[in-house]
Amino acid sequence: MTDALPVYGGQALLEGVLMRGRHTLAIAVRAPGGDIQLQTERLGPLYQSRWMQVPFVRGVLGLWDSLSLGIRGLNYSARVASGETGDLNRAAEWGSILAAVGFALGVFFLMPAGFAWFVELWFPLGAWWGSLLEGCIRLLVLVGYMLVVGLLPEVARVFAYHGAEHKTINAFEAGAELVPDRVGTFSLLHPRCGTAFILILVVFSVLIFSVIGRQPLWLRLVSRIALIPVLAGVAYELLRLIARNFQRPFVRVLAAPGLFMQRLTTREPDAEMLAVAIAAFEAMRAGERAAVQI
Repeated sequence: MTDALPVYGGQALLEGVLMRGRHTLAIAVRAPGGDIQLQTERLGPLYQSRWMQVPFVRGVLGLWDSLSLGIRGLNYSARVASGETGDLNRAAEWGSILAAVGFALGVFFLMPAGFAWFVELWFPLGAWWGSLLEGCIRLLVLVGYMLVVGLLPEVARVFAYHGAEHKTINAFEAGAELVPDRVGTFSLLHPRCGTAFILILVVFSVLIFSVIGRQPLWLRLVSRIALIPVLAGVAYELLRLIARNFQRPFVRVLAAPGLFMQRLTTREPDAEMLAVAIAAFEAMRAGERAAVQI
């Protein structure tokens, strides 16, 4: 990837792909009848604001972006893929977002913190070892969750669309023609993937939480939630640094664990999945060009 290229991102959906630029969001979903349904929208002013250029702050905004836009995209794709019509009301949409946030906080942050705290009651550990134990538990829960849900056929298809999203962006950044046969030859993995972001966040949390030291259970749980913005900001900057210097051999070594983790959340897509990802990407690009001309 060269610095001259715009940085695009995306997410896999149910039978579809979401692609996001600086100005435009595009969603492509394979409908039950076989056709591809597209939805595009202009992103709010926050995405063009100076806040998105401020180091560490943009990581926090990016985390919220992935959650809010991702849940909205999943809700839309679920309706299209199931043949439903009509829009989800705002209350239901916010309910989905809050439920997803609550699940992630409970399973991946609070549960490992609480379990490690109880272990430390029986086996006194220093701040570093206690934090390392908590980080290992968090990583095991994360990997275990990915492995288990990946066994579900519906989720396996989402992971294949994740692969299609990566292949499409990799093909664009290589200057290749965006057609399924050509895009399919590119890698399933991408250094800016959110899976790598999560791994960096987990690893860095060990360092941050070890500095805090041992705390009462309630304060330990509160601190884990309160420090998520800090962790997200740092993880995002490290991910950007890795992606910008990915051609350097030692950076590839640092990126290897994150790329390995992506193998848990990607599958080889078929030609129809690639066509959906390409349609979303091209719709997003068209919206980006139109926004610049306004």
